[in-house]
Amino acid sequence: MDSIEKLASAITLVEEARGVPLSASCVLHRGEILELLDGASAALPIDFESAQKVIAARDAIIEEGRLSVEQMISMAREDVARMVEQTSIVQMARDEARKILDDAREQGLAEKAVVEEYIDGRLATLEVILNKTQDAVARGRQRLGGAGDNDALAQLSDAD
Repeated sequence: MDSIEKLASAITLVEEARGVPLSASCVLHRGEILELLDGASAALPIDFESAQKVIAARDAIIEEGRLSVEQMISMAREDVARMVEQTSIVQMARDEARKILDDAREQGLAEKAVVEEYIDGRLATLEVILNKTQDAVARGRQRLGGAGDNDALAQLSDAD
């Protein structure tokens, strides 16, 4: 996640910036901070694309699991039909069919749980990234909002 690294660097640059006396403002090198923020801005679409690929992969895995379960159920039904033809083992065939269906359902549920856990972890990571980005943008906007106050103070001191 290149965007996270660039945003972390920008945050570090702001945190370590030299403060302006008697204010909450700081002095930053415009070129450095813009370069970091432009890099983060450029990397975010790539990170979002990665997240979309993960979601698409999850959907594909879930669909594959569903098809696999349907195939297993179909095979189980065919097995049951063959066993019913053999009247001496009808009960045994019914028991086996139930077992196959239960195993297929359990396997399908297990695969679904694994996929959902993986996707949940990836989405949680993306959520953290987005929250950090949002916090960094909010802090930047707050700092930019305070920059106008400094100009007014500078004008008052120039008038004296």
